[in-house]
Amino acid sequence: KVKGKGKAKGGKGKGGGKGKKGGGNKVVIEPHRHEGVFVSKGKDDSLVTKNMVPGESVYGEKRLVAESEDKEEKIEYRVWNPFRSKLGAGIVGGIGAMPIKPGSKVLYLGGASGTTVSHVSDMIGPEGVVYAVEFSHRSGRDLTNMAKRRANVVPIVEDARQPQRYRMLIGMVDVIFSDVAQPDQARIVTHNASYFLKNNGSILISIKASCVDSTASPEAVFASEVDKLRKDGCKPKEQLTLEPYHRDHALVLAVYRASKKKKE
Repeated sequence: KVKGKGKAKGGKGKGGGKGKKGGGNKVVIEPHRHEGVFVSKGKDDSLVTKNMVPGESVYGEKRLVAESEDKEEKIEYRVWNPFRSKLGAGIVGGIGAMPIKPGSKVLYLGGASGTTVSHVSDMIGPEGVVYAVEFSHRSGRDLTNMAKRRANVVPIVEDARQPQRYRMLIGMVDVIFSDVAQPDQARIVTHNASYFLKNNGSILISIKASCVDSTASPEAVFASEVDKLRKDGCKPKEQLTLEPYHRDHALVLAVYRASKKKKE
């Protein structure tokens, strides 16, 4: 135990030594291979996003300040904890393609209190927009408060099962991300896609096995969910487990193509 403690102190000392020029610990931030996401290098690397609202945390997350290339200005980043976010866990877990990037238009189903939505807001930046749908009024209140400070977040407190209720609020989107822990999630997502997702748009779904069928094995549940997506005009591209961050969860990436009927 003592040894561990000593190490931590040593680590701190190192950081302090490095940062003498600029004062405080120097933070080394490198771009992640997915656009709009960054990695803070240090004792333990962490996933971070560039804070759209410097000086403010959304859910008590840690903030880091780094100097820009020209040393002129300071840029603030927010640490993205994969244990608190399915999307964060997917990125840390090594998802191959990430359709959410600077400038993306995103429909986020199951926005909850806006923890992950705030990081999506950071990723897409001022040119992008994220429409966050959340049915619970209590979570919706937190989501709405978070959106007050972020111009690119449109909070929608509605039932994702009824996209016709919010169709006036949303334009066409490039990506649908879904984290609604509902047994019929696949249907909810493709129903929304038929309204809002452009052809060849991307769908990212976080599947919680126990929520769909608690009697089947997680693998079987994931396979059957992917199959449902296939039947509804999605082409699955990747499937990724979210262990060790989220037990019995998988993230599925698929490409959506509208049914032949519409094209004629």
